[in-house]
Amino acid sequence: MNNELHVVLGAGQVGTLLAARLLAQGLRVRQVRRGAGGLPGVEVRSGSLADPAFAREAMAGAAVAYHCVNPPYERWSDELLPLTDGILAGAGAAGARLVILDNLYMYGKGDQHAMSEETPVNPSSRKGALRAEAAGRFLAAHARGEAQVVIGRASDFYGPGVTNAHVGERYFQKLFAGKAAECMGNPDEPHSYSYTPDVAEALLALGRAEPDALGRVWMLPCADPVTPRELTRRFGTALGLDARVARVPGVVLTVLGWFSPVMREVAEMTYQWESPYRVVDAAWRARFGTLPTSLDDGVAATAAWARGRWGTAVP
Repeated sequence: MNNELHVVLGAGQVGTLLAARLLAQGLRVRQVRRGAGGLPGVEVRSGSLADPAFAREAMAGAAVAYHCVNPPYERWSDELLPLTDGILAGAGAAGARLVILDNLYMYGKGDQHAMSEETPVNPSSRKGALRAEAAGRFLAAHARGEAQVVIGRASDFYGPGVTNAHVGERYFQKLFAGKAAECMGNPDEPHSYSYTPDVAEALLALGRAEPDALGRVWMLPCADPVTPRELTRRFGTALGLDARVARVPGVVLTVLGWFSPVMREVAEMTYQWESPYRVVDAAWRARFGTLPTSLDDGVAATAAWARGRWGTAVP
C-alpha cells in the first residue's frame, strides 16, 4: 500500500465513491463524517469540520484532502461558512492540497445558458451568495499562500447510488409506481446533468494534477444537456416503463415551503429549471483530455441500479 494519506471530507454520494476509488488505488484513506460507519479499510474520524481544532486533527498528515461536505439545505446559513473556515484551517495546517467539489449556484439567473470558467459570479439566491462567499474564501486563501486550493464545479447529479437529487429516490419511486416524475420547472428546457462516477474521477484528477492547475475553478466533465422530459423518456426505455414527467406548479412549492424548511429552500432554486442550463467543459477537455460518460451509458447504469433498489415489483 502507498502510505500517502488522502482524506475525504464527507460521506455522501460523491465522498463515498472517492473513498472507494482511492482505496482501490492502494492509497491510505481517511474519511471524515459526522457519524460512525465507513468502508472496510478506510480510517474514520467523526466530528464537525466547522471546529478548526477537529479539522486540523482530522486532516493531519494528509497529502490531499477532498471537500465533499454539503450540509442540509436548511442549515446552509448557519453551517456553510464555518465549515469553509474550519476546512481551510485543517488543510493549511497539514500543507495538504485541497480539492473542492462545488456547484453552480453562484452564477444566478441569466447566465445559465452556457456556464464556463469565464461566467461572472452573480448569485440570485441566498444559497448562491453563500456558495460564492465560500469559494471566494478558498481562492483568497490560495492567493495568500495559506492553502493549496482547486475547485471543481458540477451540475445536478445522477448515477448509481444517487438518492438525494432531482434524479434520485423520489424520482424513481414515482416512475416505478406508474406516476409522473416531478420537475421543479419547465421539463422542456435543456439541462446539464453530472454523472457521479465522472465527478469522482475528475476530483481524483485534480488531486494529482500539476501545480499550475491549482488556484482556480474547473467545470467538471459533463455530457451534452438534455431536457428533463427526454431524460425521463430514456429512463423509461431502459426500465421498460411508460415514464412521464410533470411540472410541479410554483404555487404548490410555495405552499409546501410554508410547512417545510427544506421545500422552502428548494423553491428558491427553481430558476435553474426555467431556462437552458448548460455546462461548457471545454477547458477541462483541453487540459485533462477526459470525456464524460455518454448519457446512454450513464442512464443504463443508473437504471440498472434503480431497478435493483426500487423496482422489485416491476416485471
